Amino acid sequence: MRLLHTSDWHLGRTFHGHSTDAHLESVLAALADLVRERSVDAVIVAGDVFDSSTPKAEAFGMLNRAVAAIREAGAQVVLTSGNHDGPARLGHMAEFASFGGVHVKADVARLAEPVMFADAHGPVAVYGLPYLHPEFLRSAFEDFTGSTHEQALRFAMDQVRADASRRREGAAVLRTVVASHCFASGVEPTTEDSGRAEERDITRGGLNIAPLEVFDGVDYVALGHIHGRQTLTERVRYSGAPLRFSFGERSSAKGAWLVELGEAGLGQVEWLDLPTPRPAVRIEGTLDELLAEDAHPDAVDAWVDVVLTDDQLPREAMRRLQTRYPHAVTLTHRPAHRQDVGEASYAARVEGRSDAEVVDEFLAFVRNGQGPTEAERAVLHAALDAMDAKESAR
Repeated sequence: MRLLHTSDWHLGRTFHGHSTDAHLESVLAALADLVRERSVDAVIVAGDVFDSSTPKAEAFGMLNRAVAAIREAGAQVVLTSGNHDGPARLGHMAEFASFGGVHVKADVARLAEPVMFADAHGPVAVYGLPYLHPEFLRSAFEDFTGSTHEQALRFAMDQVRADASRRREGAAVLRTVVASHCFASGVEPTTEDSGRAEERDITRGGLNIAPLEVFDGVDYVALGHIHGRQTLTERVRYSGAPLRFSFGERSSAKGAWLVELGEAGLGQVEWLDLPTPRPAVRIEGTLDELLAEDAHPDAVDAWVDVVLTDDQLPREAMRRLQTRYPHAVTLTHRPAHRQDVGEASYAARVEGRSDAEVVDEFLAFVRNGQGPTEAERAVLHAALDAMDAKESAR
């Protein structure tokens, strides 16, 4: 049995206000090609199919075309709802879609009802867990009283393990797979900006973190929510998003995990790359340096995050940059003389300096490197001398 683990399609999302529809559609078409080339039996999308709970009509069209291409390539599809999705909207006509090999798992009350597959070794149960906010679970199960995501996932996985145990009574071999959209412990921190606030702020006080042992007892766990691929254990992995949605993802590989299940459970897991329609890069320098004829040729057709180091921000800087880098979408002004300030406290920066030196440095800072003129310095020093004399007379 071969499964392709992907997640976080975010259909309808923009990149700093620019549509990603055409790029994402080409990547999902390439994913369907992988299904055909590698004889994949099922594609798992672990949450955040859409970028919004009220997706635009074009996003539904993209989903229909992507799923149709995957089905035509020979695989069934299992989609779960994530925190961005509207479960009711995503799950609309889910039962009808299942007859066509497209299985939408968005109903919290039915989280322990797997999609059943089979190969030469026997049955495979794929449990698609919708995004499990504790409030959703409390409304569906009277016996759940938890308030954290860990408690919600523990409850859900107890339901899954109980169902799998019942199914094993009538099967010589049963292999199990869980798809979950959550933040699991062990995710490696990144020094880069990870994009939207909700992706950065998903560990508030530790309440949203699920320990890996929550997922004990299944052969493979296909996780979604983190946009970069990560291997937490051999059987617990994030696939990441198939397309770059922020500059924080500019160095992360984009693709999907090809998961092979053998007679004894998890077999080989292989990373398959997906194409990058437009890379995301960050360039830094003065405006003249960045507009030089031979500057950053790799950025000409990329999404570009610009850091300008001119002492003063040039007029119409973005418009001029876009004549060379048409997909420049963000600009930060960081004068070179300010970059050595760092994170040092004010007390540390002024330690051992005279009042006159502190004033001179302050003026240079707020004037983009231009300190006081000789006339200004004379007035300032006279004022400081007068203050010193007044203090001495007390």
